[in-house]
Amino acid sequence: MALLYEVIADHLLTAIDQGVYRQGDRLPSVRKLREQHNISAATAVAALHQLEDQGCIEARERSGYYVRSRPSARLREPAASRPPSRPTPVTGQDMVLRLAQATNDPSMVQLGAAVPAPSFLPTQRVERTLASCSLRYRNRVAGYEFPPGSPELRRQIARRMSETGCQVSPDDIVITNGCQEAITLALRAVTQPGDIVAIESPTFYGMLQVIESLALKAIEIPTHPREGMALEALQLACEQWPIKACIVVPNYSNPLGYCMSDERKRELVNLMNRYRIALIEDDVYGDLGFGLHRPSVAKAWDTEGRVLHCSSFSKSLSSGLRVGWIVPGQYFEKVEYLKYVTNLAAPTLAQLTVAQMLEGGSHDRYLRQARNRYARAIGRMTEAISLYFPRDTRVTQPAGGFVLWVELPGDINAVELAQQALRAGISIAPGPIFSATQKYRNFIRLNCACEWDERVDRALATLGRLIG
Repeated sequence: MALLYEVIADHLLTAIDQGVYRQGDRLPSVRKLREQHNISAATAVAALHQLEDQGCIEARERSGYYVRSRPSARLREPAASRPPSRPTPVTGQDMVLRLAQATNDPSMVQLGAAVPAPSFLPTQRVERTLASCSLRYRNRVAGYEFPPGSPELRRQIARRMSETGCQVSPDDIVITNGCQEAITLALRAVTQPGDIVAIESPTFYGMLQVIESLALKAIEIPTHPREGMALEALQLACEQWPIKACIVVPNYSNPLGYCMSDERKRELVNLMNRYRIALIEDDVYGDLGFGLHRPSVAKAWDTEGRVLHCSSFSKSLSSGLRVGWIVPGQYFEKVEYLKYVTNLAAPTLAQLTVAQMLEGGSHDRYLRQARNRYARAIGRMTEAISLYFPRDTRVTQPAGGFVLWVELPGDINAVELAQQALRAGISIAPGPIFSATQKYRNFIRLNCACEWDERVDRALATLGRLIG
């Protein structure tokens, strides 16, 4: 039997589906719902929260709840990728540094780097907590927090990971300077120069930078924009090549935004165990899904310690704090040592700040708002693309995160487009930097977590004109 708040939520959802409330319309307030249905305020709030978690509505500060916009129906999504089925050295990633440097230019419209605008992050709360911790731990923050890192922070991370179905001890965790360092340490622990690493195609260019810096070879595996890496193709690659590691972003991958099902995560881990291959899991976007529940992690099915789980708080708390972590399984001692010899420790103040922010429980309340904002940003950018870009443009329909992977007409050169855009004061990420073999010549990735204003709208219109 349905609970009362579920009945109220279904009533509101039916009204939305029937067009009583349209995209952008404000829903009745909590007080109005109480009067209409003779219910308590708690029941009304629970009903609204359920619709919010389902991605149907969004809360706007001091304004109420509104029907969330949905992606344009006329835009199709890109097809599954078809990369070359052979390993290749990774080169040409110097373009990425220029992309990152563009984010420091305030005159640029920042659609390139996947960095949330400060307004998407709890910057004021971070500032207050930093100040509080600097006083509270005055003597401690002056020294190193040697690996594996702050026990307070590792304890909080272990608690959060238990909510994803993954039972780990604080002693299983090593704190890092962001997720990028976690992935670097993972690869250094399980590979040698010249080894082959399996990657998604397309994949986050930061992965390719690490692979290039370690003189490894990459083999790109076909990836579907909603289902993720093609496990049949991965198995075939494992049979043909001596793959040492596989890197995946199973939850809201960058740039595709898919979320791999539990069944496929389990199958992936079993496949890696069968071929005795290390699985490096990047879960940096795992908290930013648009649905009701936080997805599981592949590490939850790791029975042999072969999964090296990596993540950070860069997308959900603060990019500048540079606090990440790795759960390296059977490679713990090697990763801990590599972390120490690389840079001794992650900053003590940053670790204690994040630990304190997690301990109070307000982080989860913030994530509810952040997920809604990211979903709204995705919808808004998709609508602008629908309005300004050519009709045969294809766009992903991400289940979380805040980036879009955009397929442009086949005659468009994304690198040339990116250069033209820079001259027009717009930063975008061209498709070839997401491939070891410089595929995706007519693709771009757009960061949607930007402050939407007339400059951004004009930038999208300008991109549309440049594309033709």
